[in-house]
Amino acid sequence: MAQRHLDPTDPMAGPAPTGDALAGYLRAQATEFLRALRLHRETGSGANGAEGSVDAARALRRSARRISASLHTFQSLLDTDWCEGMRPELAWVSGTLAMEHSYTARLERLLSALHRLSGSTALPGPPAGAAAGARADGAAGKHADSAAGSRAAGAVRVGAAAPGNASSPTHPTSTTERGNLTVGAAKAGALLDRQLTLARTRAHSTALQALGSSRFHAIADKVAVLASEVPLTRSAATTDLRPLAAAAKDRLKDAVTALPLVTAGHPYNAAALVHGLSPDTVPHPQDAPWHQVRLLLRLHRYAREATRGEPDGTSVVDLRLLSAGQALNRHRDASEAAAAAAQAARTPRIAPATAYALGVLHADQRHEVEAARFAFQQAWQKEAEAVSAR
Repeated sequence: MAQRHLDPTDPMAGPAPTGDALAGYLRAQATEFLRALRLHRETGSGANGAEGSVDAARALRRSARRISASLHTFQSLLDTDWCEGMRPELAWVSGTLAMEHSYTARLERLLSALHRLSGSTALPGPPAGAAAGARADGAAGKHADSAAGSRAAGAVRVGAAAPGNASSPTHPTSTTERGNLTVGAAKAGALLDRQLTLARTRAHSTALQALGSSRFHAIADKVAVLASEVPLTRSAATTDLRPLAAAAKDRLKDAVTALPLVTAGHPYNAAALVHGLSPDTVPHPQDAPWHQVRLLLRLHRYAREATRGEPDGTSVVDLRLLSAGQALNRHRDASEAAAAAAQAARTPRIAPATAYALGVLHADQRHEVEAARFAFQQAWQKEAEAVSAR
């Protein structure tokens, strides 16, 4: 007989976890925060980013997210004023420390995609004499911004075609298109490298300033107190955590229900691409509900951890939720990468071949958005089927 994996938010999951379990979980996460902070200080924070420092920053973000999520889900069991003052500060720490990593990963994703799309033998990036190439690129851009934008939009439409079209002998223009992409990929890579490296450097400086600020020291002091004393309400010791955790799960289910999962259930339906053709510079509004589901899924996972008193396990439920979360992480990464490509394409006086390569890159990343939605739909469908079969 197959083993039954009970949901810790289910009343059948065993003895009711109470505020004492929540206190233990918060103390453990606060201890992890302080341990990561000590490791970050010991490994240093040089501009090159030592591996130990990167791991420490990641651990800081991880523990800060878990503490903040628990304060959100179980706020009724904790001192209200303390929660309302602590949550935004933890969000600030997590968000500030995440920016440098985000820019690094985004640049790597975009350069790898350019390499794949252009079929070049080396990753497109700042070659020798990149500065001279950049000057030549600006000089070659005889068209105005509107012309470059039109070329980029045309490239997006080309990118909307099936991936096989780029090498299919039945399309006489495919060789020319691939040649144009190869020509523009190197300069597009150099442009993205300049923009995202500058943003990453600024994010690194911002993180260093934040970690040395009085604001961060005040947060660290509060976390140190939390490691030994959790401000629970008087009734928390006898209050079951599971209804609050179940409410977090219900909010997630409601948000998923509002998603166009029927459309996302068909791979390569081009919905994400079609809606991504807007010239508006603001984030695509169609992405926002998916980003919200990602945050709610994280709250649900952390609520499960708190009720269980330990991190994600290896049960079937845990693995399915982890898979769904990874799909939504890829969705966010691809969405932000597409926005970065579009922003680079708006650079004044870039060469038509560069704008073309950035347009194809934008289309490719919007297809990645679509693929991530399909992956999430598949993972969520398995979870829904498993729940209905219990």
